[in-house]
Amino acid sequence: MVTIGLIREEKVPKDVRVALTPEQCKMVQEKYGVRILVESSPDRCFADTLYEDAGMEVVKDLSPCDIILGIKEVPIDKLIAGKTYLFFSHTKKKQPYNQKLMHALIAKKVRMIDYEALTHSDGQRILGFGFFAGIVGAHNGLLTYGKKYDLYSLKPAHECSDLNELTNQYQHIHIPPIKIAVTGSGRVASGIVDMMDRADIEYVEPEDFLNSRFDYPVYTHLKGSSLYRRKDNGTYLRNDFHENPTDYECLFENYFPVADILMNGIYWDTNIARLFEKADIQKENFNTNVVADITCDVDGSVPINIGASSIAIPVYGIDKKNLNKTQPYQNTTSVVDVMAVDNLPNELPKDASFHFGQHLEKFVLSELLLKEHSDILDRATICQNGKLTPPFEYLSDYAYPL
Repeated sequence: MVTIGLIREEKVPKDVRVALTPEQCKMVQEKYGVRILVESSPDRCFADTLYEDAGMEVVKDLSPCDIILGIKEVPIDKLIAGKTYLFFSHTKKKQPYNQKLMHALIAKKVRMIDYEALTHSDGQRILGFGFFAGIVGAHNGLLTYGKKYDLYSLKPAHECSDLNELTNQYQHIHIPPIKIAVTGSGRVASGIVDMMDRADIEYVEPEDFLNSRFDYPVYTHLKGSSLYRRKDNGTYLRNDFHENPTDYECLFENYFPVADILMNGIYWDTNIARLFEKADIQKENFNTNVVADITCDVDGSVPINIGASSIAIPVYGIDKKNLNKTQPYQNTTSVVDVMAVDNLPNELPKDASFHFGQHLEKFVLSELLLKEHSDILDRATICQNGKLTPPFEYLSDYAYPL
């Protein structure tokens, strides 16, 4: 019988999410005829007793397990040699801070299946927490605007028991007729849009957003041709944009004079034009004074993101005159308030874990437990038996110690 282990998350700062909820563990155990052991944890969003009530054995040692599931990177000294691990390793981009982890995965002959690399045949990612990052980040943006101008009060997501409690708050507040610009086309943006609907904020087309006034709050969704165009002829083609991003310019300068809040959910790298430059916030027509940088690339698409904030202190101000960090919530247009929390799904861990576990069981565990061979798993297996797999041989200079 295959034995699956659910680890105790030990990376700092603390993460309370899980790969499978208690009820999902029970379902997986019954559906696939496996045994699940749960490593005891005082911090997990689902208490040990809930796993025991669902029929799981709570233990201190996962060495009997064949497959071990986590969320964040497993500390090197906790890795068990020869096991199959699934977690976000943050090694596929040669992240310097995890090179020692990569060396350990090789040395301990771990089979490392990275959630980030799990994709369908068309390249679409299977697992991630982006949707809930979008939900929480959008809520934080609305909370920040209300607090900045002393208009309404919302409870932070991490103080809510679940998404329903968070959503119900919007029945009791009045959001003024503000304009919100949402950027991005992936799961983060989908979460932002979902939160707009929950808050009864109406969608309008980009042209109407720019040119019309409304007596209720609205948002527009900027992506593709509404956000980028070629510098030479003003057109936009998706494949061309991804192949030649430096040939494109960003159109957000049309929106910052009219948008009250920016909720940023775009994928960005250094070859893609920023949404604006630091000097732009010093312009008289820069009226976007709350920014929720949900994808949180420091000095990235939002250049006034000068560092990630925390769940406890989610917002900092940027003084428009000198571009220095200052106190937020000053009820002034001379300061842009920036929300830049980089672990947003951890604010709604139960909902985020349930959503993640659904996709993990449906698309990944079914491949892992029922098939002798899986292209999905092959594409996501970084190393096995002490060697990089063919899709990840580009990591050779990073993965093998000198």
